[in-house]
Amino acid sequence: MQSPPRHVSVLVQEVLELLDPKPGGRYLDGTVGLGGHAWAVLDAVRKQGGRAELLGLDRDPQALALARERLAEFGDAVRLVHSPFSEFEDALDAAGWTELDGALLDVGVSSLQLDNPARGFSFLHDGPLDMRMNQHADDPSALELVNHASAEVLKEIIRDLGEEPLAGKIARAIASRRVRAPFETTADLAEAVSLAYPPQRRRMARNHPATRTFQGLRMAVNRELEELSAFLQRIVPRLKVGGHVAVISFHSLEDRLVKLAFREQAAGCDCGRTPPWCRCGKTPAVKVLTKKPIIPGEVEQAANSRARSAKLRAAERLSRSEGGQSA
Repeated sequence: MQSPPRHVSVLVQEVLELLDPKPGGRYLDGTVGLGGHAWAVLDAVRKQGGRAELLGLDRDPQALALARERLAEFGDAVRLVHSPFSEFEDALDAAGWTELDGALLDVGVSSLQLDNPARGFSFLHDGPLDMRMNQHADDPSALELVNHASAEVLKEIIRDLGEEPLAGKIARAIASRRVRAPFETTADLAEAVSLAYPPQRRRMARNHPATRTFQGLRMAVNRELEELSAFLQRIVPRLKVGGHVAVISFHSLEDRLVKLAFREQAAGCDCGRTPPWCRCGKTPAVKVLTKKPIIPGEVEQAANSRARSAKLRAAERLSRSEGGQSA
């Protein structure tokens, strides 16, 4: 049996410092992946001579199976659930957990997914155009999207999620190409995108011309921004007073969502200057722990290329007297 691709979790020590796991605590890892961060949290508590409980979610069944093997040494302290992190409340209720001491997300695609051609995430490996993090779901795959979505919809996806300046040109190239023959593989799509680039721009590009297009399609297929937004809107009320939430993102749009959500939840009265007294009664729900995102140091970036775009932000649940009316 072929060994799974090596996946190195990013910003592990920084996550531990922000979550500050303690014996007796209950922690949520909404993107447990191969279990790297989860193992670090549980091991940190073990080194303190205690035990913590961890609920790990992931919508990739293959990742969950590998996480289960990695975390087996912690026994029944670990519960793993096949679920998108946006549905964390259902998982908490099923476990009988009312509150959390800490919550973590590591948003994005893993090496397990990128390096497996059958998953269709990467143009570096030819495989079926899929890109679904949960291949057992009924959600449309990238194959259906590129073969059936209108050129205008493709343009919006590639422009808004992929942040590709040539989105319109690429979308039209995709629509034109599929008339002759439908797309089937990642190589088909990568070639069409590459040919849509002007030759000089293609030669000068630092990355493969298909990089941003594949990113945008993946984010659309998995509804990644919608998932993150739903989590951020509902996680704070499920934290204990003093509980921390930490989010690692790899995309500027994701980082912006996290920054704005924490900023809004940390704000107090929003009545404005008139009237001269507060009518809304809104008080801060969180204290932002990271004024600027934490990024990996030079050593980690050199050792793990995936870490280069990682950004970590965190917030602390305030007491109910300070922040009872949370978002």
